[in-house]
Amino acid sequence: MGECMVERGVAVVVEDDDDIRTTLTEVLQQSGFAVHSTASGVAGVDAVREHNPDIVTMDVGLPDFDGIEASRRIRTFSDAYLIIVSGRVDEADTLMGFEAGADDYLTKPFRPRELRARIAAMLRRPRTLREAPAERPLPPRRGERLSPAQASHGDLHGPHEGPEGEAGSPPAPGCCDFAHRGLTLHEASRQASINGEPVDLTRTQFDILLVLMENGRTVQTKADLVRRLRNEPYNTGSFVTAGEERAVEVHLGNLRKRLGDSSQNPRWVETVRGVGYRMTP
Repeated sequence: MGECMVERGVAVVVEDDDDIRTTLTEVLQQSGFAVHSTASGVAGVDAVREHNPDIVTMDVGLPDFDGIEASRRIRTFSDAYLIIVSGRVDEADTLMGFEAGADDYLTKPFRPRELRARIAAMLRRPRTLREAPAERPLPPRRGERLSPAQASHGDLHGPHEGPEGEAGSPPAPGCCDFAHRGLTLHEASRQASINGEPVDLTRTQFDILLVLMENGRTVQTKADLVRRLRNEPYNTGSFVTAGEERAVEVHLGNLRKRLGDSSQNPRWVETVRGVGYRMTP
């Protein structure tokens, strides 16, 4: 039994196998979480709605409906870190999990140490600030990152650009960290908007878009994006699996859907074939 850590928040375990549910509960409790465990999809969705957890672990083979459907339902109202824990090892099952909104996919049997490590890696990525008010900023200059002083003084930039880059639009209250062709990101509140309209992104989608907007026209490989999602520097040279790179492709495809973007005629995210991704000119 590991030593209990400082309390980190709330976790929900959705697992119909008694032994595995007990193991997951113990690992999460040892990691500092107050844990609520359930054995069905309906009960799991209800528990997430009731307890507003920071972490959800989700089995796929549940007695009522599967964990993929439960994950989709949870993603309509929760931004919890969601880890699918499943005995299914086919790549298609893994991709379905990511498409349903999972942040990670762990196959059974798993080692408790690996689960703790994955949770620790996710917790290094900031959560969405749910209590932050929705911002409706207009972008100041295409692709420009603002300093804190500039962010609090929207009149320091000179002429502002409108949604497609036209000068003359007045600054909106508050501001963004990045702006490109009407798409804005605010890193501190983890909010995105298009022409002032909020866009609902998952945590992983936001993180990928943030990396791309930080780097502009510099191409980011799939391995670069995997390492950033792990919260690692680019130059670690750590091993990246083909499955992790494929997961980035799925997340990128889902990000494009959320933005209403097209891979053939992109407004924001451009694919550089055989290399990676970057922002459009």
